[in-house]
Amino acid sequence: MATTLLSELFTVPTDAEAQNWKAIVAKQHCSFLGRKCLKVRKSEPEISIGTCTVKYGREQGDVIICPYRLVERRKIFLDCIHLLTLHEPGNDLHVVPELSIPGGTIDYFLASVRNGIVIDFVGIELQTLDTTGTVWPERQRFLQAHGVKVNPKDTASTKTFGMNWKMTAKTILVQLHHKIKTFEHLNKHLVLVVQNHLLTYMQSAFAFDHISKTARLGDPMHFHSYLLEHSERQYQLKLAERLSTDSAGIATCIGLQAEAKIEMEIIVKAIQAKISDRTLLSI
Repeated sequence: MATTLLSELFTVPTDAEAQNWKAIVAKQHCSFLGRKCLKVRKSEPEISIGTCTVKYGREQGDVIICPYRLVERRKIFLDCIHLLTLHEPGNDLHVVPELSIPGGTIDYFLASVRNGIVIDFVGIELQTLDTTGTVWPERQRFLQAHGVKVNPKDTASTKTFGMNWKMTAKTILVQLHHKIKTFEHLNKHLVLVVQNHLLTYMQSAFAFDHISKTARLGDPMHFHSYLLEHSERQYQLKLAERLSTDSAGIATCIGLQAEAKIEMEIIVKAIQAKISDRTLLSI
C-alpha cells in the first residue's frame, strides 16, 4: 500500500487495519465532536474534508491541523480543573463553547456551577497549525488507494500543503494580548491549548524567556502543550508542558513592551516636572 502524509482522517488513524473507508467518508463523522466534521470545502460546503492530523517535516512528525482534534476524550478540560480555584465538591462542571467577551470570542469556558449559578470559570482557547496550499489531493490519493472512487483530477493534482508557522503563532499571541486583559481584570484564568510542535516554534520565534516554565496558579495566562502519541495504531493526547504568565508577559512576547515603557516614561517625566521643594512631603 502506498504511503500517505495523512495521519488521521475523520478521526480514524490512516494506518488502522480493516477500515471501511468508503463508509467512513460517506458518514463524514467526527468522533471528537460527536457530529459531522465541521471542516468543509469552500467550493462544496456539503463535503467535509475530515483531515485531523498530517505528517510534516523532515522527521514526518504528526502535526494536528484541526482544533477540534484537541477535544479528544475531553482531556484538555479535565487538565484545567485545578484553575477553578472556587470549585468545590458537589459543584457541577460545564463546558460551554464559543462565547463573546470584551476582546474577542473564547472557544470554550469550563465552568463550576452550583444550583444553576456559575461559581467560577476558566476560558480555554484551542490553536492548531494553519496550513498553506491544500491537503485535498493527498486526501483523495489516500482514498483512491483504499478503493474509494474519487475524481481523477484531484489525484493528478500537483498541489501540496505546508505549515503557516509564523502567522499561526503571531495571530494567536496578538489575540491573547487582547483577551487576557479581561481575565486578568476579573482575576480569572485563560488557557491556550496547543500541540508541542506549535509551542516549540513560539518559543523559538518570539520572546518567551520570561515565561514561567513552572505554571503558577497566580498567573492569569496559562499554556498547556500536548504530545500526540502514537502506539498500537492509535493516537492519544498527553499533557507535556504547562507554562504561565500575565498580560504584560504576553505583550513582551510580541514586542509590545516598548509601548508600556513609553507610557511609564511619560508618567515619570510628568511627575518629575512637577516636583519641587513645595511638593516635598515633610513630617
